Amino acid sequence: MILHPRTIRTRLTLWHAAVLTVIVFTFSAGIFFFVRVRLLEDLDAQLRRDLATIETTYREAPTELSEADSRAGIKLFEVTQGDQILYRTEAWGERGLSRAVRADATAATSWSSPEGASYRALASPYATLRISVAADETALHRTLWTLGIILALGIPCAMALAIAGGWFLAGRVLAPVGVMAERAKKITADSLGERLPVDNPADEFGRLATVFNETLARLQDSFERLRRFTADASHELRTPLTAMRSVGEVALHDSLEPAAYRDVIGSMLEEVERLTALVESLLTLTRVDSTRIQLAREVVDLGTLAANATEHVRVLAEEKEQTLSVQTNGAISVECDAALLRRGIVNLVDNAIKYTPRNGAIQVSVGVLASGEAAIEVKDNGPGIAPIHHERIFERFYRVDSARSRSAGGLGLGLAIARSTVEVNGGRIEVESDEGRGSVFRVVLPLHR
Repeated sequence: MILHPRTIRTRLTLWHAAVLTVIVFTFSAGIFFFVRVRLLEDLDAQLRRDLATIETTYREAPTELSEADSRAGIKLFEVTQGDQILYRTEAWGERGLSRAVRADATAATSWSSPEGASYRALASPYATLRISVAADETALHRTLWTLGIILALGIPCAMALAIAGGWFLAGRVLAPVGVMAERAKKITADSLGERLPVDNPADEFGRLATVFNETLARLQDSFERLRRFTADASHELRTPLTAMRSVGEVALHDSLEPAAYRDVIGSMLEEVERLTALVESLLTLTRVDSTRIQLAREVVDLGTLAANATEHVRVLAEEKEQTLSVQTNGAISVECDAALLRRGIVNLVDNAIKYTPRNGAIQVSVGVLASGEAAIEVKDNGPGIAPIHHERIFERFYRVDSARSRSAGGLGLGLAIARSTVEVNGGRIEVESDEGRGSVFRVVLPLHR
């Protein structure tokens, strides 16, 4: 079974304690072995000094080796030549230290007697004369044992402090998360204007809160646009329905001539046509906005597509005695869903016809931009659009002049559909316009190479 604490604070505390425990254990082990090595080095240095003292005494006054025992305090040593023992301290023989010295040893070695005592022995490297010295390691082992106990007791104490400190620090570090969580609980669809607190935008929690706030801002904008869309759609649907109901009630209340009834039915059919156009436009937007839409992509000539779309609405331009021309610049191929893109172009040209005055001029041109992209430009000499409206004219049901748009028969969805159909085909729409100077709507698409 794998232990998996439920809270981040607990996990951080355990990780903090585990890491600090490993560090303390490693540090303690390092100290222990460092002290052990230093103590052994000091003991080996003492043995070398004792060995030098005995060697000097033997060479200068061999008969005074016993003085090394009494005066120099060297209690454990032996001097042999071949198999002959020249001198041996009493303690050396009693403790059987001859077995502690290896014949091939070139450095100090440790040896434990059958009684459990431990000694450190060192012998001179001479072939004939052999001087061996030893020292009791009991004090060294006692020191190391005491140090080991202290370090071993320090590890659980360090763990306890690490857990307590980690719990405290984790609480302090995660405090902003708790504040953000409490604030986020209070944010609903009706209070999307609320934002999470950002104490320090440069740290991780500050960046997290900033990202959440940006997400909330996008959601707030989406909800606002959805509310506006719902209100506008309701208004657009209510207007023809109200007109149909009023006309029908009048027809039922009064006795009319057959010709009058035909006028009533004709009026109602006009409103039905308006409703049908609105529903179809909304369905088109829904289809285009759906991420699951299957595009029927094919390589088409953009000039031919623009010409066909223009011919579809030419009769509207002729009714207003407008000049509608199409100019192409060679064969320009793009890969797109031709039906969707044609719908967008039709909406752009239809929009230009609606807002261009009688006897005006509309020019549709197809070419390649300096950036290497294909473009369709719809240029008119209508009233133009103020820069403050350039972004919003592509919103659903948005009208620069709502009264004029309704009188012209517009639903406020044409530009929204145009942008959606172009963007779903990998392109974009640009607008250049000023009040009183006409407008240019430019559809930009990647060339098919």
